[in-house]
Amino acid sequence: MPSQYEQLLGRVDALISSTSLPWLEDGAGVTRKDTVIATLVHPDAYRDESDRHRVLLIGGLTGSPDDVGAMASVLESYATSRRLRNRIALSVIPCANPDGLDSGETPGNGSGGNPAVGYPPEGGFFNHETDPEARYLWRYIGFMAPDYVLEVRAADGTKWESSNAPPGIADALDANPIEDDGGLLSALGSGCPNDLGQIPGIRLNTPVSEVAKHIGALWAILDSEHSDVEKSEARKALDSRRQRTPGEVASKLVNHYGDTLDPVIYTQGVSMSGRLRYGSLNDSLEHYAEGIATVVEPYLTGEKPWFGDSDGGANYAGIVWCDEMYEATGDSRYRDLLLSIAGRFRGNESGQPPPPCDPDYRTEDMFFAGAILGRAYALTGDISYLDIQTAFLLEADIQAESGLFKHCRSVPYHWGRGNGFAALGYAETLTYLPDDHPDRDNLISIHRRHLDALIAHRRPSGIFSQLLDLPGTYQELTSVCMVGYAVARGLRMGWLHESYREFVESLWNAASERIGPDGEVVDGCTGTGAVNDQRFYIDRAAEYGRDDRTGNLALWFAVEMERLRRRV
Repeated sequence: MPSQYEQLLGRVDALISSTSLPWLEDGAGVTRKDTVIATLVHPDAYRDESDRHRVLLIGGLTGSPDDVGAMASVLESYATSRRLRNRIALSVIPCANPDGLDSGETPGNGSGGNPAVGYPPEGGFFNHETDPEARYLWRYIGFMAPDYVLEVRAADGTKWESSNAPPGIADALDANPIEDDGGLLSALGSGCPNDLGQIPGIRLNTPVSEVAKHIGALWAILDSEHSDVEKSEARKALDSRRQRTPGEVASKLVNHYGDTLDPVIYTQGVSMSGRLRYGSLNDSLEHYAEGIATVVEPYLTGEKPWFGDSDGGANYAGIVWCDEMYEATGDSRYRDLLLSIAGRFRGNESGQPPPPCDPDYRTEDMFFAGAILGRAYALTGDISYLDIQTAFLLEADIQAESGLFKHCRSVPYHWGRGNGFAALGYAETLTYLPDDHPDRDNLISIHRRHLDALIAHRRPSGIFSQLLDLPGTYQELTSVCMVGYAVARGLRMGWLHESYREFVESLWNAASERIGPDGEVVDGCTGTGAVNDQRFYIDRAAEYGRDDRTGNLALWFAVEMERLRRRV
């Protein structure tokens, strides 16, 4: 027999079918019991040019069947009114506490948590042991940035409440202020949630049988011809972030990333390369080259070891800046270093990946190897470097029928950054691969098939999930930056058709929203191994604020987008 949550979703699906509503299916989070918090997203929810009021209806925070029933009544009143649908872009989280609904432990979630309280949540994004729902909801709602969040609760009497709602709405509803009780609506309407801004909250408490009667008062206000769209502060903040050029974003990132090489690893190397590329765009290459030379000189002289105990592909990719430093300075030590590292990728037996790479063919190595071997070819003209890389890519056999890449042969999960590594690996390889190389057309075909699959797996927000085919997992930034870089590079260098332009623009919009005014980043997956356990990927911590890995990849993407914009 279907659970209560499954019955609710079936009821919602039937309503959608009967009214032909164009909602997009999404997920706001994943519970400890692996239940996806289903979401219906209006097509205008993330469109900045929309002239509709953007409202998010949230039901069942307590897990109460009556609260869920009240939500359903609101949803039906909206869905059956064409006039309202023309004026209001309503998105819906039908039940924010599905495990509480099914377990009957209201207001708990059956795992020791209570998603109705504890806001703003602290820590545990998004792997909290008892209450991941609160973390998911907090970030999901914050970056959807509706103009209003509407909650409906079953009650014996009728009462409107509001948190920071405009006076025209609060007064017309005779709404009482929502107490600062640690609830979602009170927290969204105070302080600076998610470092963006406040989102007004409106709550209707009423008997389920009277929901349709009383919700009409709010609909009438929003439907009024005199009711202009009043954007939430969070929505305004995201609008402002999107209006920045890639170069402007890069100028913030370059102030905080790329000035250290301890440890020597790809994340640091990418940002050093990003600094040099940023400098070449802004007549300041000499300045950034001098700074990098100062940082790396102790390594070049032997005062510091290049790799120490950490000696593998991820570390070798930490010198991806060497060719650019050689070009900028003429110092042959950079060239010699890169070629000495490239030599470590030789010597593999037929059917085996290059020696530094995982024999299980992990996607990370597609980038680590391609970044070094491609540059070695560019410096020497020795095609054998690229032959090693193309054989590695073609023998990996980890692309699924969907077009997405598994993390490696023994791990079937479609990890977001894992697919970012694959996209980067192909882009770096194609950057250096001659047009007449016998493997070029095949590699481009595989790469495009991968990108087409990624297009199909975008969330309504334009971003990717931590697990690409599990939408409730968190919206993850590094994968967006890596895939975005690959698409921008392909458009700029000509192996991708102009039809991919919309894709890269949507990725840039998603990334720019999650890069703060001072280089802070939102939800980049922490370091991750390859583990055959879906929950392992779901629970990988999301980094927020300053994070070298995420910020450095964001810098590379921003600079590549600026190069595409300038056509250089």
